Parts: sequence; structure tokens; C-alpha cells
Amino acid sequence: MLDHIGLRTNQFDAVVHFYETTLAPLGYVKRFAWEGGAGFGRNDGSPALWIHASETKPSGIHIALTGADHSAVDAFYIAALGAGAINNGEPGLRKDYHPNYYAAFVIDPDGNNLEAVCHAAP
Repeated sequence: MLDHIGLRTNQFDAVVHFYETTLAPLGYVKRFAWEGGAGFGRNDGSPALWIHASETKPSGIHIALTGADHSAVDAFYIAALGAGAINNGEPGLRKDYHPNYYAAFVIDPDGNNLEAVCHAAP
């Protein structure tokens, strides 16, 4: 259903660095960059996450990104904490969501709830 998501930030450089570090284990890279903007996506596709410099307050949304497997979700979580994220749910199965729902949750520098999820069986 979704083609892309755009986030506004008033700490552009810090947030772009955070996403570069945090999304790498999931296979996402910065595909485009210009003054006040950056687009992230997989090497084989168009950017799906856009970061824009803004003077307005960030929105504080929830974003869930797919990981290829459990180790990618684990690596995302470690990278995010290393880049300054706040723990919002350690990696693990969320059987109340779905029997194979493996996810980790962090809060990014702007207060967004960022999730990495894998639906594959262990």
C-alpha cells in the first residue's frame, strides 16, 4: 500500500547519520542526498524513506521496516542503540502479534518509534 514515508527533522545531520547507521543491517542505504534532504532504500529499488530538514516539530510516528531474518533484526537493534536510539523493545518473538513475528523497537533522535520485523520462522 505505501510507496514511501517522509520524516521532518530539526536536527537533520544527526538524524541522517542515525538512519545511515541503523538501516544498514536491514540492507537500506542512503540513495539520494541534497542540502536538507536524503532518501533511503535498498540498492535494487527506489527510496522509501525520506528525511527532510524542517523547522517544525517532528511528528513522532511509528515506522516498521522488514529485515531478511532474525539476525538482521538483531543487528538493526544493536546498530540503533550504538547510534543513540532508546530501547523500546528488545529483539524477540511477539507471539501475541503472530507466531513468527520477530521484531525489535527503538526510539530515534526525533522520538519516532522505529521497528525492524521479520515474519520468517526461526
